[in-house]
Amino acid sequence: MQMKTLLAGSALMALLAGCAGSGGEQGTDSTGATASSSQAQSETRTYTGTLPCRNCSGIALTVDLQGDENATNPQDRTFELDAQYQNHPQNPPTETYSGNWDVISGMQDDPSATVYELTPSGEGQVYYFERVNDATLELVDPQLRRFENGETLRLTRQQ
Repeated sequence: MQMKTLLAGSALMALLAGCAGSGGEQGTDSTGATASSSQAQSETRTYTGTLPCRNCSGIALTVDLQGDENATNPQDRTFELDAQYQNHPQNPPTETYSGNWDVISGMQDDPSATVYELTPSGEGQVYYFERVNDATLELVDPQLRRFENGETLRLTRQQ
């Protein structure tokens, strides 16, 4: 089975596993807000976590965000996303996507939320992560709604 299909299927499975929920802690602090422009552009924030998987024990996800959400040029915001399927019967290789990320203000249930939209260069699906706080991102659906099982879809910032 194609890895892109597995990853898209896992995201779809999470979507189907629960309807969009409401509530949850919302953060509005921006990271690196006091750093100079050149420092903010070179800063890389790494988030990791393990997402649920239908055919394996989990999908280890690592997201590196480079750049500042306040950057005026979207090309100054880049990302790399690695997805590694754990204990999958077909033992697929790690998938790696890179591209640019953008900031979306507001979600359906929280107009003050901040969402990062990760758009890969070339093939790959677009990912949406709500910034829960400075240390936590949560995968949300393309309609910018939280999943009921959102706590299982969280990535934690690494120091």
